[in-house]
Amino acid sequence: MSNSSSSITQFLLLAFAVTRELQLLHFCLFLGIYLAALLGNGLIIITIACDHRLHTPLYFFLLNLSLTDLGCISTTVPKSMGNSLWDTRDISYTGCVAQLFFFLFFMTTEYCLLTVMAYDRYVAIFHPLHYGTLLGSRACVHMAAAAWASGFLYSLLHTANTFSLPLCHGNAVDQFFCEIPQILKLSCSDTYLRKSGVIVVSLCLAFGCFVFILVSYVQIFRAVLRIPLQQGRHKAFSTCLPHLAVVSLFVITAMFAYLKPPSISSLILDLVVAFLYSVFPPAVNPLIYSMRNQELKDAVCKLMAGCL
Repeated sequence: MSNSSSSITQFLLLAFAVTRELQLLHFCLFLGIYLAALLGNGLIIITIACDHRLHTPLYFFLLNLSLTDLGCISTTVPKSMGNSLWDTRDISYTGCVAQLFFFLFFMTTEYCLLTVMAYDRYVAIFHPLHYGTLLGSRACVHMAAAAWASGFLYSLLHTANTFSLPLCHGNAVDQFFCEIPQILKLSCSDTYLRKSGVIVVSLCLAFGCFVFILVSYVQIFRAVLRIPLQQGRHKAFSTCLPHLAVVSLFVITAMFAYLKPPSISSLILDLVVAFLYSVFPPAVNPLIYSMRNQELKDAVCKLMAGCL
């Protein structure tokens, strides 16, 4: 192979299995997860769009979150399923660039939306009388647009940075999708400065959003625990706890995947962590949000009853 990335026309993704039986099992498992994600997030999007009672800031951001979940899982899982079904590992160079860009785009946008949703809950608890003013329709659209724009710029920066490096350590990616740490392993240049730049930018974004979310929820829980009525506390927790669960799952697995030391890295561990932050959340997020949210559950049931 040439010592330049210009000679690489395709990459080889990690295969989940070697035998045909296990390949088909992997295809069926990923198909089930993908269909669950499509059904769950699709129901949330349609329900929020069709039910005027859910046309509030909280559900507007939840609709955007479901869109990012659909985009995220659709970027990685179908290609992995196709490779298992057709007994292949390849993805074109252009396809790998596009997959990395869109995966980062949807993941970063989702994280920004989770931060905005923390602000939404903070305003709802501490400034209920000014909620409509602080989070009017125009303000919500601007915040959502800022989240999507941040995701686009962040993804563009890291994708361009990653694929500007010459690659000479083969074309085998030790992951089931194109991921920055695995692409950097193929570089034949000194990637220390590039890796440092990626880590610094990622940490600034991740840490800033995480601190904002953490401080917001510390204040929220302190306020909720002072509510004298049990019903009031239950209603507040029913909208806050699902969001906190989603944030925790997303942040812990993603930060571990990108910031773990090389000494504890292994093929199986990298695969499991990548699955937990890229495939698992989009499939379970609709369940998490609907379990404790009676208003959303009632709207979904009403929608499904109307379709039958």
